[in-house]
Amino acid sequence: MKCEEWGGVPALLLTNSIMMTLDYTAIVLAVLTMVSGWVTWFQDRRKHKQEVEGLKADNRQKDLDLSKDYVTEWRTYIAEPLQREVSELRSEVAQLRHAIELVSDCPHRDACPVREQLQRTANAEV
Repeated sequence: MKCEEWGGVPALLLTNSIMMTLDYTAIVLAVLTMVSGWVTWFQDRRKHKQEVEGLKADNRQKDLDLSKDYVTEWRTYIAEPLQREVSELRSEVAQLRHAIELVSDCPHRDACPVREQLQRTANAEV
């Protein structure tokens, strides 16, 4: 079997050098693919962490806003009406104390039904 020549270079040598070049090219491409994949994975991981941190911050802000809304509603619908009611009750208790203090000066205190009722209630609680 005779080796054909191509431009003065034996075809067999030409084929071997092409094969070696193809082998090196395949190795270089494989290494570049692995490095590119690793860099892409690293960047995606960093991007994912940043997105997760951003979502956590958004959730914390939403929780804070929701808490502020709850506090505002609690004040509006519960605390303020209770404060008004307590203030009214204090005023009524002050009026009642004043009335009780006046009973001792009343000329009809011995036969006063209100005084007797208050004494019965006070004795029942003790």
